[in-house]
Amino acid sequence: MTTAPRAGTGPLHDALGPLKDREQVAERLLESSARHSFDPDRELDWDAPFEEGKWFWPPELVSLYGTPLWRRMPEEQRMDLARHEAASLASLGVWFEVILIQLLVRHIYDKPMDSSHVRYALTEIEDECRHSKMFTRFIRKTGVRPYPVSRLHHNLARVIKSVSTTPGSFAATLLGEEILDWMQRLTFPDERVQPLVRGITRIHVVEEARHVRYAREELRRQMAGCPRWKAELTRISSGEAARMMSLSFVNPRVYTDVGLDRRAALAQVRASGHRREVMQEGARRLTDFLDEIGVLRGVGRRLWRSSGLLA
Repeated sequence: MTTAPRAGTGPLHDALGPLKDREQVAERLLESSARHSFDPDRELDWDAPFEEGKWFWPPELVSLYGTPLWRRMPEEQRMDLARHEAASLASLGVWFEVILIQLLVRHIYDKPMDSSHVRYALTEIEDECRHSKMFTRFIRKTGVRPYPVSRLHHNLARVIKSVSTTPGSFAATLLGEEILDWMQRLTFPDERVQPLVRGITRIHVVEEARHVRYAREELRRQMAGCPRWKAELTRISSGEAARMMSLSFVNPRVYTDVGLDRRAALAQVRASGHRREVMQEGARRLTDFLDEIGVLRGVGRRLWRSSGLLA
């Protein structure tokens, strides 16, 4: 249970213990950024051709993996689906990171401009801009059209990011970062995967680790100190964001673009126990954390369950 301190009792506490000083956390993250930041335009070999017989995404993470339809698909079509799903995830990443940049700007708008907390947020915005450019360059190199989210989710996100509470913004940030991070940690060491994809995921994993730390610490602080109405709104908005993210994770157009029947493919993905396990395992570290700090309660928890990301 999340608890705020009584007056005069010292720093904020929650179910995970005392919260760390905000400035100290930011200073450590700034030090890490100075040591481990990358320029994808220089770090990656964008001119090298893709390697024959290499996957664009680990097959076990492709949405149809293990389904009856997957077993009937020739290997070439499976690999083509992985290419399209990698481009779909990169498209989702750009959309999400543009939202995240806006949320970070809102967060620091009224914070002391000379603080390390603000300086780290600006550093993270720099990271996210580089990531978005990296993803767009990758999409173009695959030869696949971008896969924007549906118009409904595009406009729903416009509303959510405009009315989101500060803790709601950080909960949504973690939702977008941690599931993909789990998948990328499986991808960058996988020698079956294209070297460019492995390089992209390695850069993203290293830099996103800082972003996750920043968001987790700030979400804990916000949930421990916010009024009850804001905590409840955060629970609901994060649950709705989870539902929207799960529906947008792979654009259904990928199936028709590789010659599959979209309805049949979607039905098999929904029925796939393997896919459900992948998504829940990818979200487990996040949902355990959100549960401990009091985000997964009431209506919000039911929304998370309906998303399929929470068992």
